[in-house]
Amino acid sequence: MLERLYLVRHGEVENPDGIVYADLEGFHLSPAGRAQAATAGDHLAGDRPQILVSSPLERAVETAEVIADRIGVEMETDIRLLEWRLSGRWAGVPWVDLDEHFPGELEAYLLTPHELSFSPESLDEVADRMTGVVDDLDRRGATAAVLVSHQDPVQALRVGLTRAGRAAFIKSKPGHASITALQRQDGEWMETSYWEPKIESSAFPPPPKS
Repeated sequence: MLERLYLVRHGEVENPDGIVYADLEGFHLSPAGRAQAATAGDHLAGDRPQILVSSPLERAVETAEVIADRIGVEMETDIRLLEWRLSGRWAGVPWVDLDEHFPGELEAYLLTPHELSFSPESLDEVADRMTGVVDDLDRRGATAAVLVSHQDPVQALRVGLTRAGRAAFIKSKPGHASITALQRQDGEWMETSYWEPKIESSAFPPPPKS
């Protein structure tokens, strides 16, 4: 049974136009993102996780490959760790133009993410598929595992496993290549630490923060 779980958001992406890249191809880690991933791998190495599972999207796989090399395990991929499918609706649109193309949707995403009638996937569905990965890892007998995914899916799993409540989703979302450490205590998941690499990001337009 899993005792320790490390939730990693992918490193910074090369995105000079500041668009919503969602599941579009061709979006790779920036030099800062690769350095962030390496630092995250070094940070995890001492905890000796036995399994590393990544989203199959390029930016996550590139992050996971660097981490896998640092911790000495083989990377696996799982489609359930993909980005929130809401982002596919906005794919290719610059964040700064989102309100022009989809009036009111960005504000709703930032304020009431659990109540988005326009989203092709609810946030609860994101949490359910992410939790399914954890349930499968439980049955494999490992005691410590790393999941590499995307900001909103990582946050959905973090909030869901720790039973923090829906309101917690919009608070303190994970940064690039951050590690959220969870530990199981008396059958319940507790967040024990949060870590971010101290590497300066590139000067790309950042997405809006909730």
